[in-house]
Amino acid sequence: MNDLWVKQCGISHTGSFKDLGMTVLVSQVNRLRKMNKPLVGVGCASTGDTSAALSAYCAAAGIPSIVFLPANKISMAQLVQPIANGAFVLSMDTDFDGCMKLIREITSELPIYLANSLNSLRLEGQKTAAIEILQQFDWEVPDWVIIPGGNLGNIYAFYKGFKMCEELGLVNRIPRLVCAQSANANPLYLHYKSGWKNFTPVKATTTFASAIQIGDPVSIDRAVYALKNSDGIVEEATEEEMMDEMAAADSTGMFVCPHTGVALVALKKLREKGVIGKSDRTVVVSTAHGLKFTQAKIVYHSKEIEGMSCKFANPPVEVAAEYGAVMDVLTKYLSKVS
Repeated sequence: MNDLWVKQCGISHTGSFKDLGMTVLVSQVNRLRKMNKPLVGVGCASTGDTSAALSAYCAAAGIPSIVFLPANKISMAQLVQPIANGAFVLSMDTDFDGCMKLIREITSELPIYLANSLNSLRLEGQKTAAIEILQQFDWEVPDWVIIPGGNLGNIYAFYKGFKMCEELGLVNRIPRLVCAQSANANPLYLHYKSGWKNFTPVKATTTFASAIQIGDPVSIDRAVYALKNSDGIVEEATEEEMMDEMAAADSTGMFVCPHTGVALVALKKLREKGVIGKSDRTVVVSTAHGLKFTQAKIVYHSKEIEGMSCKFANPPVEVAAEYGAVMDVLTKYLSKVS
């Protein structure tokens, strides 16, 4: 595919696209506090990246941050970010949907500002990635933009950014949007396959794409609106498909998250079906830095994932620290690559 691009949203301050929305939201909270509004802090439920962005920007602004995290369901790298930035972290024996339900109840009773993507300020920041894509292409509109989806605020944010540029006359159309979900957390995919009839939440099960392990997304209505109005599509990826595509992407010099792997699977499937044409300009949105998910990469390349062949695994070769042994393994390797 000659016209494939990856929008790197994971090379920002805390390593995910969540920074775009959180700097807008925390700036507004900072303004409200200076106006003596009764806000003691900012809170969020998170699968990792939201809490990292919230805690960093709150720390910079001197505002307390409160984070609800599902215990043992996020990577160690994601857990350490809010801890390091001084957030008050509550680890809960539930999933993201349970954390989300609790934070909504708590913020309705206490003067804590809710920072999840229910809040439109977040989406105002996140839509700038869509504007950047158009600007980087000199205002030539790509045919497709593929975005991983969990809580589903980002698919709407991208739609909003593209639509705004169309309404301003900067472009004359918007791209077709694709939302990519993990097969283990696929309520939007099932809703799409049903012809958008009667949305039903699912119980999300464990996925390496932990940031989108969400069965009852809060932005479902906005996501459906964005997809309907962009002639959009929803696709899904199994665990093996996503991990293989993540590894394949890494082998080209990138270092992407499993969620980007989900989006790359959607690209592959739609190309194979002939939906995305060979010459269609396509942008895959990479949502977080691969360094947040090193454990997933380690178990993949060590072939330690039960039931998964890990066909692109590249484990280190253990060899004795002796000239002859090193020559043997290098000669064998070079005969394969030459």
